[in-house]
Amino acid sequence: MRYLLGLIVGAAVLWLLLSGHYTPMVLGLGAASCLFCAYVCHRMGIVDNESVPLHLLPRLPGYAAWLGTEIARSNWDVAKRIVRPGRHISPTMVRLRARQSSELGQAIFANSITLTPGTVTVALRNGEAEVHAITRANAQDMDGGDMDRRVRALEGQRRDAAGDT
Repeated sequence: MRYLLGLIVGAAVLWLLLSGHYTPMVLGLGAASCLFCAYVCHRMGIVDNESVPLHLLPRLPGYAAWLGTEIARSNWDVAKRIVRPGRHISPTMVRLRARQSSELGQAIFANSITLTPGTVTVALRNGEAEVHAITRANAQDMDGGDMDRRVRALEGQRRDAAGDT
């Protein structure tokens, strides 16, 4: 029941933020839309801890701030490589072990890599992410790096729970 309520509240907040219209009729239609979507999701049986990850909310702002900083740094690095003729690229493909404890955590890890300019997650299978990086150095930095650790922390997974020392 709490996941269903979380879905309704989340959809309503998102709708309010994106709508920008606050007349009674539009608010009523928005509320009806949110309730109808929640009803359909409930009937389909897809409202659970992965589709509505309420357990991530306390740690999400810190992770989002860190990811935003990483995206800005990577943007700057890629822009320098484009503008400066002496900055070479060395495209490479690597396989990274996704050490997260859930499929949701692995998806967050893969999507975070893709959001960071200069890297793209091409595939995610059996706990392994196949990643294309603009340079070999970027690819080596990702293997067992900060992003993996931070996504595990977002999940609430302790460091030693993943076999790290």
